[in-house]
Amino acid sequence: MTIFQDVLWGYELTYPADWVHLTLGQVEGFAELAAALEPDYTGEKSGHLLVKAEWNAALQPVEPLWSQHIGVAAGLIGAKRVGSAPWHMGGAAGLEAEIALPKLSNLRLWSGILARDFLVLHFMVAHPKDDRARFEPLVTKVIASLHFVPAIPGLAVEANGLPLPPGYAPIDPRQVIPDIADAAPWSAYGGLSPVGALQEFYLREGIAHGWTVEELVPFPADTGLGFARLRLKKDGEALTVGLMPAGDESVTASSPANIVIKRV
Repeated sequence: MTIFQDVLWGYELTYPADWVHLTLGQVEGFAELAAALEPDYTGEKSGHLLVKAEWNAALQPVEPLWSQHIGVAAGLIGAKRVGSAPWHMGGAAGLEAEIALPKLSNLRLWSGILARDFLVLHFMVAHPKDDRARFEPLVTKVIASLHFVPAIPGLAVEANGLPLPPGYAPIDPRQVIPDIADAAPWSAYGGLSPVGALQEFYLREGIAHGWTVEELVPFPADTGLGFARLRLKKDGEALTVGLMPAGDESVTASSPANIVIKRV
């Protein structure tokens, strides 16, 4: 068996060693064949699992998130009927449904959604109906392996003792905030991770590294900030961490963000 670990979102799935895993944008795909993760593939062993993580800044209840998720999915594939049932897995709670497709379709679809604090996970399973007896037990075992990790070992740590996500490197803080007068208490790190995922990362890893989260101003939210802000304390030290999306006015929780840290 092979373990997939999402360092930013903090979850793991265990899948068979002879399966493949591919990252498809912001979606994680698992299948017996890489071709099965291509949109138009209809050959043998076409069954697959897709997982997408989402930042729920407003802590919305799972029901409206589910309605939006399943409504879009059903509309795209022409589903005739979608019911739902409560679903619990790995300490998270949500809803699941088998999506009824037109009778002539040989495709079976199952979808689920799980919420855990600010984190929402969307699941989609697709496979031919005539392959259900073989594929369903395999993919069910993968989903049942869902585990939320308390911390990621081996992370890089910056000078203040705060962990850094993979792929982030030091940059001049004035590249992000041009009007800084005194750069001494500031540091900044550039990277491409989504601002939603970075918020989940720091809520988990900040605490795991001994920091107390005194405040979280999430993004996106109607705060007027335009970025996420955390205030952290540890052993008499205090930091303000800004997770600052790059781009134009249309930034979302999926937009890449830089990290700016100020000692206060």
